[in-house]
Amino acid sequence: MKRRLLLLLPLLAFLALGGFLYQGLSMNPFERDSALMADPFPAFELTTLEDPSRTVDESLLRGEVTLVNVWGEWCPTCKQEMPQLLDLAERGVRLVGVDYKDTREKGRAFLAEFGNPFEVNVFDPDGDLGFELGVYGAPETFLVDAEGVIRYHHTGYIKPEDVREVILPEVERWRD
Repeated sequence: MKRRLLLLLPLLAFLALGGFLYQGLSMNPFERDSALMADPFPAFELTTLEDPSRTVDESLLRGEVTLVNVWGEWCPTCKQEMPQLLDLAERGVRLVGVDYKDTREKGRAFLAEFGNPFEVNVFDPDGDLGFELGVYGAPETFLVDAEGVIRYHHTGYIKPEDVREVILPEVERWRD
C-alpha cells in the first residue's frame, strides 16, 4: 500500500503542476492591471523627440488629465491605433507620447507619415521610462489624472470602439 502511494505521488505532482500551468496559459495578458495603478507617474527626466535640447520630466503630466501613449516606429499595432489617437486629440483629449526603444529619425518619420496627435513626445531610446512603467510591449496607454496619478492602463492598441466605450468615459470620469 505504501509503495503504491509512493508511485502515485509523482503523478499527482505532475497533474497539479499541469493544472497550474494550464491556468496561467489561459489568462489574457492584455487584461492585466498596471502595478502602478493609483500611484504617481514615475519620475523621469528625458529629452523630447522633436528637440534633443529640451528636457521634460513628470511635472509635464500635472494640471490636466492626460493620456500617455507608449509607442514605437517598429510597432505595427501602433500604426493601427494612430487614427484613434488622432480622433482623441481632435476631441480635446491631451496626449503625451513616449517614443519607446526607437531612434529619433525613425520616430520623427513615423509621425510624419501617420500624424502626430501628441502635445509632447518624450524620447525614451533605452526604454528606461518604459521599464519604470512596467511596459512589456507597445502600444500601452496610461491615463494620468491632473495630480499626476495613474488612473487607468490600456494594454495593446486602442480600437475604435475602445475610444467611445472605454477611453472617453475614463477621461471624463477623471476630469470631474
